Amino acid sequence: MNPASTPPSPWWSPARHADRRPLLLTRNRIQAAIRGWLAQEGFTEVDPAALAISPGNEAHLHGFATQAIGNDGLPRSMYLHTSPEFAMKKLLAAGETRIHAFSHVWRNRERGPLHSPEFTMLEWYRVGESYEVLMADTLAFLRLAAQAAGAAALRFRDRTCDPFAQPERLTVAEAFQAHAGVDLMASIAPDGATDAARLAGEMDRIGLRRAPDDTWSDMLSRVLSERVEPQLGQGRITILDHYPAAEAALARKVPGDARVAERFEVYACGVELANGFGELTDPEEQRRRFQAEMAEKARVYDETYPLDEDFLAALALMPAAAGIAMGFDRVVLLATGAPRIDDVLWTPVP
Repeated sequence: MNPASTPPSPWWSPARHADRRPLLLTRNRIQAAIRGWLAQEGFTEVDPAALAISPGNEAHLHGFATQAIGNDGLPRSMYLHTSPEFAMKKLLAAGETRIHAFSHVWRNRERGPLHSPEFTMLEWYRVGESYEVLMADTLAFLRLAAQAAGAAALRFRDRTCDPFAQPERLTVAEAFQAHAGVDLMASIAPDGATDAARLAGEMDRIGLRRAPDDTWSDMLSRVLSERVEPQLGQGRITILDHYPAAEAALARKVPGDARVAERFEVYACGVELANGFGELTDPEEQRRRFQAEMAEKARVYDETYPLDEDFLAALALMPAAAGIAMGFDRVVLLATGAPRIDDVLWTPVP
């Protein structure tokens, strides 16, 4: 057999585990450092259930379905959650004010160097605080990760990022203009409505492929992934702020500007690490957004997920808060310089 075609030994082989073990021990040190920081800040660690009525209601998130069989022998459709968000917001409605969770989450249709179908998400919430505080939290965690790994920089392939440098902060519109030459706001009306034809014209002008039936959101995602994201977090952390309201998901709109939302993402080495919101607490607006997302999911994938009515009811009691989810495995990957996410998982998914 050609050595080049020999499959790698399984992760549980002693020799391969010996190579991976230093990365895994570094993972534990990073997790311990972040847990310690959160405890000092007065956060309570919670452990949300993974089985849920709905895995989430974003069009392009895909859950793992299962059945719970009751004592009566009847099956009930359930899902593994794609995020602990719904459960954690119910805890905020119940009276918790600062909570965090290291949760295993599951996302279907995702596998690659930066994606595992099962991964660890660090999610945390602050009641009564600005979403900008979450930006500072995230920077603190990335610096703790580098220190725990004994690294001066975060690394992914040939890209490096200094987490101790002053971060870059720019809006999505500024990033589109700087890195793609696209005037994104020209395709968004004052009330937040989007103009797909206008954005299609911008894509044609810069020579970026599109399909005739692409929605405005489809085209935004393509510009972001192909022209903008590779340029973010180069040399220093990038905080990408003020996402268009049409991409707000569970975030509230920016006061005084219906075109954009209190949503940001954090990038290092061109890799997205965290997604934070000033949280939406209006249950009727949230219901409308979920319904629109599920209509799009039905159009594209011919399936939908149920709405978690318990979650929508809890939103009416939930206080103003800011929340964020961070891909913990990706942080470990960048702090250790590992090439693939499976290298920093104790037991990778087969």
